[in-house]
Amino acid sequence: FADDFSLNEITVSELQVKMESGELTARSLTQMYLDRIEAVDKNGPKLQSVIEINPDALAIAQQLDEERSAGNVRGPLHGIPILIKDNIDSGDRMMTTAGALALTGNIASQDAFIVEKLRAAGAVLLGKTNLSEWANFRSTRSSSGWSGRGGQCKNPFVLDRNPCGSSSGSGAAVSANLSAIAIGTETNGSIVCPSSTNGVVGIKPTVGLWSRSGIIPISFTQDTAGPMARTVTDAAILLGALSGADAKDEKTQGIDNKFVADYTNALDANGLEGARIGIARFYMGFHEEVDKVLETAFEVMRSKGATLVDIEEPEEWKNLGRAGYEVLLYEFKDGVNKYLSTANAPVKTVADVIQYNKDNAAASMPYFKQEILEAAEGKGDLGTPEYKDAVRKTVEQSQKGIDRLLKENRLDAILGPTGGPAWCTDLINGDHFGGGSSSPAARAGYPNITLPAGYVSGLPVGLSLFGTAFSEAVLI
Repeated sequence: FADDFSLNEITVSELQVKMESGELTARSLTQMYLDRIEAVDKNGPKLQSVIEINPDALAIAQQLDEERSAGNVRGPLHGIPILIKDNIDSGDRMMTTAGALALTGNIASQDAFIVEKLRAAGAVLLGKTNLSEWANFRSTRSSSGWSGRGGQCKNPFVLDRNPCGSSSGSGAAVSANLSAIAIGTETNGSIVCPSSTNGVVGIKPTVGLWSRSGIIPISFTQDTAGPMARTVTDAAILLGALSGADAKDEKTQGIDNKFVADYTNALDANGLEGARIGIARFYMGFHEEVDKVLETAFEVMRSKGATLVDIEEPEEWKNLGRAGYEVLLYEFKDGVNKYLSTANAPVKTVADVIQYNKDNAAASMPYFKQEILEAAEGKGDLGTPEYKDAVRKTVEQSQKGIDRLLKENRLDAILGPTGGPAWCTDLINGDHFGGGSSSPAARAGYPNITLPAGYVSGLPVGLSLFGTAFSEAVLI
């Protein structure tokens, strides 16, 4: 369709320049994005990437304009409209449902910690994005980007292609210029995969850099929210603004020296000069065209002064799949039960959710079922030896493998393909993943950054850089 939207490809810094000059205001900017969402998301292509609009967005923008007029600009996010994933609490008139019909009506009593920080930074909370229901932890045959509440999110490059998940709506919305920046969440791949398939930048931070309190969980061990944006600069701006200690999330405690207020200081056009990067070729080979894109990227990196070192897959990473899945099953049940116990949702436990879906199967389970929810419900508490052994094995082995590779090869980072080109959405049979490299950093709780590397048949593919704990600045 004809697309002459004036904010296409615009960055946060460019938006700030327009607001500083008076060409735009936060209110006019917010209205432009609201009109864009109406035209592209609800009508036209019907991306279905935005699940709910904040009814207070224009009022928030107006207040921020008044602050700017009075000479008070809070920082680089002042007046910038931002979309957040619909598993993140906002203490306003919007619901938080993880896309699940069972949670309809769940209006949070207070903001998630990162939403508090988002508001304090002067961002305009524009709305919430669609996602793979329960952050893709419901069925082994699920379609990424589908939720009972939001329907099937589409890939803006080719509409019958999948946006990947679970932060599908956040990736598609940024790609389609429905906002310059968005927030997703990841347990394993849920920021980096939709960033890759929608052609944007995604940062999965070290677990603990951003608080998880007020976010519907899967895994206490692995969960984190993170920025999704058009550029590394925009993602870095958001990354620093939302980092910080939270009394409600013990993973953020005792690491005060790890928080960085401004990651844009790490941006360096000559940053590859002298860098040593390990190439994880064992994650390549699943698609010859993806390999070509990466090989081209390798040549560019060498031309900029990087030394690339082929590495072997660590023994520590092998055969972690079953243990990693067990960790998620146990932690999902524990975390969701705790979340629902104090939420304003009509369901109070995972068992309640399962029963709701059975009672409302035509709406809640028209394409795939809930065998993962049922498997989680069958698990014991976090004192169970099976759980403790699985956590120890998964986290320790993943961390050990990354840290050993970095040390033995004197590396600054490890590089692999984020994933393949988007597959055709298939609600009957579910997802068709190609390959990817998200698991080591996800299981270790270490940072991972994906950025656009090129295209395969017009579909974006990304490359991932990951490293040790709190190495975000190095990766940036």
